[in-house]
Amino acid sequence: MTAETSQTLDRGLRVLKLLADTDHGLTVTELSTKLGVNRTVVYRLLATLEQHALVRRDIGGRARVGLGVLQLGRQVHPLVREAALPALRALAEDIGATAHLTLVDGTEALAVAVVEPTWTDYHVAYRPGFRHPLDRGAAGRAILAARAGNPDDPGYALTHGELEAGASGAAAPLLGVTGIEGSVGVVMLTDAVPEQVGPRVLEAAREVSEALR
Repeated sequence: MTAETSQTLDRGLRVLKLLADTDHGLTVTELSTKLGVNRTVVYRLLATLEQHALVRRDIGGRARVGLGVLQLGRQVHPLVREAALPALRALAEDIGATAHLTLVDGTEALAVAVVEPTWTDYHVAYRPGFRHPLDRGAAGRAILAARAGNPDDPGYALTHGELEAGASGAAAPLLGVTGIEGSVGVVMLTDAVPEQVGPRVLEAAREVSEALR
């Protein structure tokens, strides 16, 4: 800790990181042990974070991440979208299909950026803000596959007709981006995804991942 940094802020951020890494929350005692500070300090940190809805405590007294963190996360979407647009534009033009960046929002996949090709006679209409379950559609399935970490996974997911009749999708997950879970993909009106699309989507996902690091 240098003279230019705030010890209290540092501890508060560490609390949020610890809570984000657990599904069942942490008690004051557990946080005190992990942070190496006394319980009084933890109580003060939690009280401050609760005032900003960044932390909540359940009936049993376990602290969990609060809904305020989700609100902060939504403010990041415009920045992520801007960083992803060049790769999405190139992908849409190369494939001749609608390209999209999708992020995890709770238990759903949320499209935050969409680019349509300029030279095709027709393409699938896909809009930012579109949501769907993570286990349906290529975008969500690519994210779930990345979570599973299967070594035999080709690195991208292919689907047909799961979100829209007659439409096929291909998507690859964002990898190595701290704090962001998502995928890059395309959706097209075909019975099957052409062979070259999967690897091209994988390349675009790598480009977006690099832009976000």
